[in-house]
Amino acid sequence: MSDQNRTEINKLGEFGLIDKIAEKFSKQNNSTHYAIGDDAAVIDVGDYYQLVSTDMLIEGVHFDLSYFPLHHLGFKAVAVNVSDIAAMNGIAEQITVSLALSNRFSLEAIDAFYEGVKAACDAYKVDLVGGDTTASPSGLMISVTAIGKVDKDKIAYRSGAKVNDIVCVTGDLGGAYMGLQVLEREKQVFLENPDMQPQLDKYQYIVGRQLKPEARMDLVHELLDLKIVPTSMIDISDGLASELHHIAKHSDVGINVHEDKLPFATNTQETALEFKLDPNTAILNGGEDYELLFTISQDDFEKVKNHPDIHFIGYVNEKSSGLNLVTTKGNPIPLKAQGWDHFS
Repeated sequence: MSDQNRTEINKLGEFGLIDKIAEKFSKQNNSTHYAIGDDAAVIDVGDYYQLVSTDMLIEGVHFDLSYFPLHHLGFKAVAVNVSDIAAMNGIAEQITVSLALSNRFSLEAIDAFYEGVKAACDAYKVDLVGGDTTASPSGLMISVTAIGKVDKDKIAYRSGAKVNDIVCVTGDLGGAYMGLQVLEREKQVFLENPDMQPQLDKYQYIVGRQLKPEARMDLVHELLDLKIVPTSMIDISDGLASELHHIAKHSDVGINVHEDKLPFATNTQETALEFKLDPNTAILNGGEDYELLFTISQDDFEKVKNHPDIHFIGYVNEKSSGLNLVTTKGNPIPLKAQGWDHFS
């Protein structure tokens, strides 16, 4: 292929590339209820929908083993896939794990990785049912597939948000991004002076958010108990702004979120200021928090209004109003997605 016909992938970005791939394929089986375009594929198996999601983690792109313990990496590899099942309002049941590894990894190292995988399987009540292992010329590559299920009347897509719905988010945001900044800084200090020990004591919470994120299956179970089906849902892997854009695009709506409603931990705010960053940058564009962003009907508000871990950050509007961050002074500012770019 000549350079004249060459298109750089980074001009499309991850989601443009996904759209480009998806447009080449048409559904050939009636059981394929929903294919590419949400957190998980949806397969009609009769009484319920089966959910299938796959993620890859690549050394040097998604993790750095100079500060990422292998047992934490094993846990995280499972958690981020379970989170995709949770984002469809489903329950994960099985996983497969595939590894490509170089000869620099010992049996003890792989054992440590699978200790983390087992801890996650125990935490989320999922079974490891298969996978593959192969050689890699360098580094470590991990691919995990999660399989789950959801009742047909309880599934939540990105595309169901309606005007006047309430925008909700679980937990707190920005911590994983700030934890990554701390780890990268301490790595540089160590490289310059190997006698220096990492200073992580006061950053334990945010470092933990980066190294061992939790999938919010607890909230899925609670919503089921409360008989609440979110009108739309997504997990926060690429940053709040990016995920809001996905819901707005797929639901064909506008959204206003309020700056003074964005949830963050004190440790996140303090560390952002230490790094001379606006905490909102970490919250909106940091990613890897794996909290749940969802919308609910006004009718369901009374059921969750006092929930300590659900925050109400805005409202769904008409598409013409756009996607905005309403500042503490009441000024709407167009919200751009500036989260993780896989092909930059």
